[in-house]
Amino acid sequence: MKDPNQMSFLDHLEELRWHLIRSVVSIIIVGSLAFLFKDFIFDTLLFGPKNINFITYRWFCNISEILGQGNSFCIQEMPFRIQSRTMAGQFSAHLWTSILAGFIVSFPYVLYELWKFISPGLNNYERKNARGFILIASLLFFTGVLFGYFIITPLSINFLGNYSVSDEVFNDFDLASYISLLRASVLASGLIFELPIIIYFFTKIGIVTPKFLKSNRKFALVILLSLSAIITPPDIASQIIVCIPLLILYEVSIFISRIVYKKQEK
Repeated sequence: MKDPNQMSFLDHLEELRWHLIRSVVSIIIVGSLAFLFKDFIFDTLLFGPKNINFITYRWFCNISEILGQGNSFCIQEMPFRIQSRTMAGQFSAHLWTSILAGFIVSFPYVLYELWKFISPGLNNYERKNARGFILIASLLFFTGVLFGYFIITPLSINFLGNYSVSDEVFNDFDLASYISLLRASVLASGLIFELPIIIYFFTKIGIVTPKFLKSNRKFALVILLSLSAIITPPDIASQIIVCIPLLILYEVSIFISRIVYKKQEK
């Protein structure tokens, strides 16, 4: 392996190319395995949130009873159907869903390849402090994915699936539209939950400081509320449910930034 300090710009590009190739190959391999488990991925995972017995709906129903609201939060029906209106609709959905599953499962390895590319540019002290980068970033990503799947997706499907402008209109959702909503909810949540990692590196390179994050907390609140509105149905309850963990992540990011900043000052 060449010394990073003696590598030219083209050498670095070549190195990056091989890291990207290995990442893509890992996604394809895992995606190919996911392609074989079609029944589990579609019937259990993807179409789970449209089932009234989905675990999230049971949670809401139990919370409703605990709060003395009876069955006001219980889901009684999902008045919509999912259909495919193009010749290649089901095959395309199967293929791209498998690739998405491959990316999610392979995410730690993709991070590992990213780390192998950037770590030679760090000194020993920086590499030591960032030792848990892959583990922490992966945990945050998977936590975000689970939050998107168990919270955002059911809220969105329940709201949009039950929304009606007239009894004359029956909801027949296209398969691609349904999967697109689920994919956006899951991936957006997974990436948003990487906020502490992003703030960590931004603080390391001097883009942000703890003082900056604290003084702009009110603007951050507006941005987080906007993000909540984008990835959730347009009802206040759903936006509040989603915004709360985002606010917690922002406060955790301030704490992390403060620790990094103090270490750099020393």
